[in-house]
Amino acid sequence: MFDLSTRDIKYLSGVGPQKAALLNKELEVYSLHDLLYYFPYKYVDRSRIYYVHEIDGNMPYIQLKGEILGFETLGEGRQRRLIAHFSDGTGVVDLVWFQGIKYILNKYKIGTKYIVFGKPTAFNGRINIAHPDIDNASELSLSSMGLQPYYNTTEKMKRSFLNSHAIQKMMSTVLQQMQGPLPETLSDELIAEHHLMSLTEAMWNIHFPSNPEMLRKAQYRFKFEELFYIQLNILRYSRDRQKKYRGFVFKSVGKIFNTFYSQNLPFALTNAQKRVLKEIRYDTGCGKQMNRLLQGDVGSGKTLVALMSMLIALDNGYQACMMAPTEILANQHFETIKEFLFGMDIRVELLTGSIKGKKREAIHKGLLTGDIHILIGTHAVIEDTVNFSSLGLVVVDEQHRFGVAQRARLWMKNVNPPHVLVMTATPIPRTLAMTVYGDLDVSVIDELPPGRKPIETRHQFDNRRESLFQFIHKQIEAGRQIYIVYPLIKESEKIDLKNLEEGYELISSEFPDYKICKVHGKMKAAEKDEQMQLFVSGEAKIMVATTVIEVGVNVPNASVMVIENAERFGLSQLHQLRGRVGRGADQSYCILVTSYKLTEETRKRLEIMVRTNDGFEIAEADLKLRGPGDLEGTKQSGIAFDLKIANIAKDGQLLQYVRDIAQKIVDNDPDATSPTNQVLWKQLKALRKTNVNWASIS
Repeated sequence: MFDLSTRDIKYLSGVGPQKAALLNKELEVYSLHDLLYYFPYKYVDRSRIYYVHEIDGNMPYIQLKGEILGFETLGEGRQRRLIAHFSDGTGVVDLVWFQGIKYILNKYKIGTKYIVFGKPTAFNGRINIAHPDIDNASELSLSSMGLQPYYNTTEKMKRSFLNSHAIQKMMSTVLQQMQGPLPETLSDELIAEHHLMSLTEAMWNIHFPSNPEMLRKAQYRFKFEELFYIQLNILRYSRDRQKKYRGFVFKSVGKIFNTFYSQNLPFALTNAQKRVLKEIRYDTGCGKQMNRLLQGDVGSGKTLVALMSMLIALDNGYQACMMAPTEILANQHFETIKEFLFGMDIRVELLTGSIKGKKREAIHKGLLTGDIHILIGTHAVIEDTVNFSSLGLVVVDEQHRFGVAQRARLWMKNVNPPHVLVMTATPIPRTLAMTVYGDLDVSVIDELPPGRKPIETRHQFDNRRESLFQFIHKQIEAGRQIYIVYPLIKESEKIDLKNLEEGYELISSEFPDYKICKVHGKMKAAEKDEQMQLFVSGEAKIMVATTVIEVGVNVPNASVMVIENAERFGLSQLHQLRGRVGRGADQSYCILVTSYKLTEETRKRLEIMVRTNDGFEIAEADLKLRGPGDLEGTKQSGIAFDLKIANIAKDGQLLQYVRDIAQKIVDNDPDATSPTNQVLWKQLKALRKTNVNWASIS
């Protein structure tokens, strides 16, 4: 069998060390295996040959068959260009090159029949095709192919003549060199049962499809395999973790929980909160280590559910800890939880980077003696110097801001890992939750507490600022407070946006009778807290800020959120910002201010925001519009691992389908001993050694 993974790309005909170095650096292609799994991003139908007299400058890519009548060089220096007059007898088009002129003159001859492929444009009354693909007509290598693959390349590659056409030729060379079938990466049973192409046939048809139907089948095979192994890995990992870690058994719901429920509960729990608490109660009482994701929209009462879960831990003799990504959010949780527990004999402490000296030492000591029951903090809680006497439950808030390694360090704070409850206020589409959080059990709070009025969202163009200011005046006179959010801190010459500094001056001059505070990420923590406090206390009526307030500010009296340059924000971020208001009993408003010049996608985003307050509907729409977002705090389109062909937004049904298949395999072959599945376990092991970032999934 042909072993692709051990064959270095530099030994492929026409590559060599220099081009190999470029492929290594630009595409992370090191072996023939890497090359074949570098799939085309689009295909163009090459089956039709046009006549010159048929084409115009508005057509997409076209193909001509004819000969070069002559060459002409025009311009000097950087303006220099080469023109070849090309004809098929029905008319003449100009083929134009701005680079590689010497190479072109040496390669192509007058009077030879060629097939030319490219995008026609009209210029000075003539049709031009810039930098066309050209092949000798006698070889018919392009026109007979049907669908031509196109590969993404970088500018550095193009300068070294490693364009899409060059990669296509390399693919052809590798596939033709194969003397036997590729070793299968799926079991015979899976291939037969789910009507999949063989790997060899799929590889040929993903790069050189003979027709659209064969391309579809090849794409399906690779999407199936990619999503299947992600799910198999997650489910296998989850089973291994459950076998390895036995959870602390919280046997009873006792005095602490019941006292809180009967005397301190600020309002009746929603049915969704009750359901989630039952799920957490079952997990923590059944002897397995809980690993649960709690999703809830902004203001749905996640913190209360987390606190009541921590009280169950206290009732069973364990400590609890809550970790938040910022000092603002940690402080917020600390104040909220202290208020909830007023009058109860429970010691809650806050540990952040700002707490030093004797106060910090006292917290360290109280954790070891067990005098501190609940610790709330930032990354400071995972430092090696922080140790507990009996940590039983960890709550991680806004989990996407913590890395896997950081979360794992909390597990090391006890001999047995504590139960883990992960919270997020970013509603996650189901398909994304299954992939990114596939090893977690998922709970959803999909109701808002009673008495909350839906936030009214409006879209307003920035030339109606006077009416906006009148509206703000009326709201302040009625006793309300206002957020005004800008996307930038300092002026950028490249992006014509109103920045926060200018905005602050404008608002100050427009509202001279009111105190205005300013908050952004570049401020020192003490300065930021001081400004925040002015707003929380009600002394400042308007807060001008950047998205630093996206999480962790809870001011029930604030009823208006104005978002300047709303077109610069994604749907999820707009929804998070909107969630800063609507926390009291009064009607709240979110006003999205934009310029008139908006793309079609931006208009759709704003229409969705105006139409619905449902965070899950918004998250689904965001996924469809933009693809998988920055859910893990890394790059905006790839969920921290690189999908080569599948698309989470479009392939949700397939994802569910392969997850069910993977689940059956894990259930039926828990010890990975079945001969039928050996090819699957072997491939999973191989994938874990490659550049698939499995850690970020599990």
